[in-house]
Amino acid sequence: MELGTPDELRVRLNSLVLAGRKTVTTGLLDEYVEETEGLEFVGERMALLDNDGRAIATVEITGMEQTSFTEVTWEHAAAEDEGDASLDEWRDGHRRFWEREGMPVEDDTPVVCLAFRVVAAS
Repeated sequence: MELGTPDELRVRLNSLVLAGRKTVTTGLLDEYVEETEGLEFVGERMALLDNDGRAIATVEITGMEQTSFTEVTWEHAAAEDEGDASLDEWRDGHRRFWEREGMPVEDDTPVVCLAFRVVAAS
């Protein structure tokens, strides 16, 4: 599992995961299609990778839901623990992130909401 982009963002997000504060993430369904990856499933264990592709922890998927961008709940957004004060702020930040990555998001864009827990730190 690679969170964010390989820079300070990933360092910050991984730190939140390792501290037990970030327990969910959101990805675009199109990214799975583009990378020809299957969706994660409950019980799957994955390596959490740092900027150099090294495993820093093992996480276990505890929940997976496909929905549209505007149907992401505040409960999910808040569990990302990225400092957003509201669902609108979360949506604005994620829209900007994906826009910078060349993947503009519309209200009906399909997303994958993952919940996870750290089972081992490396």
